[in-house]
Amino acid sequence: MSPGGATQRPDTAWRRLLRRRLALFGLVIIMLAVFGAVFAPWIAPWAPQEQHFDGLTLEGSPLPPGGAFLFGTDLLGRDLFSRMLFGARTSLVIGVLANGIALGIGTLVGVSAGFFRGRIGGALMRLTDLMMAFPALLLAICLAAIFTPSLWIVVLVIALVNWVQAARVIYTETTALSEREFIQAERTLGAGPGRILFRHILPHLVPTVIVWGTLGISTTVLLEATLSFLGIGVQPPTPSWGNIIFENQTYFQTAPWLVFIPGAAIVALALAFNLVGDALRDVLDPTQRGRD
Repeated sequence: MSPGGATQRPDTAWRRLLRRRLALFGLVIIMLAVFGAVFAPWIAPWAPQEQHFDGLTLEGSPLPPGGAFLFGTDLLGRDLFSRMLFGARTSLVIGVLANGIALGIGTLVGVSAGFFRGRIGGALMRLTDLMMAFPALLLAICLAAIFTPSLWIVVLVIALVNWVQAARVIYTETTALSEREFIQAERTLGAGPGRILFRHILPHLVPTVIVWGTLGISTTVLLEATLSFLGIGVQPPTPSWGNIIFENQTYFQTAPWLVFIPGAAIVALALAFNLVGDALRDVLDPTQRGRD
């Protein structure tokens, strides 16, 4: 443990996390989504793009849930359950990758600005303020419209609009840490910037990065679903929960399960990451010790 920190041992933090029922509920949902996404090729009864001759009614409407199609079929007679499993892959891959890139950029900018200060810090934070002035969704729509939509373009677009929040949080934490007594003592003893940064500043930022990374995935999942619903995210036939709603929105009244099931999945996954992130924030906060 470093001089000024109160970082808990991983096993202690894990035990405290498991004592929180809402966090456990969130972890179960996340594990189910990850399990379904990883093993989708083996769990899904059919390929997500496969159209079934018996997948529509005689009038050409989607089949309701039940029978051979657990979640029913969509407007083209494709199995919704299979598409949901493969759609979970898309949502989780984008959520983790885009949020990871955004967190990396935000951490680099925030630490640099908070630690070095001066012109470098001022320029970086003015750039951050400028990016924050644009609504994230509007900026994402503009970027997605410029580039040809694909999974990797969506990852890049979301990362480019989401790093600013992480940068602001990391900057505040780094600035506060730089003024702590043990950092000043290290400087007095002749420690260089590299030693202070890598031995003291960055280790103390790990809990903040973990918490922000967990909470950020929920925002990323929602933003991806929004872009896909608007038709500028992941493009069919690649399934994602957002474009499943987009494709079937005309059947909202006659086949509501086509909108309700993917919508409920998006909300549940975003809520799960929020619950776990909130619990991690309390568990990793040294001021909360002994309050559980």
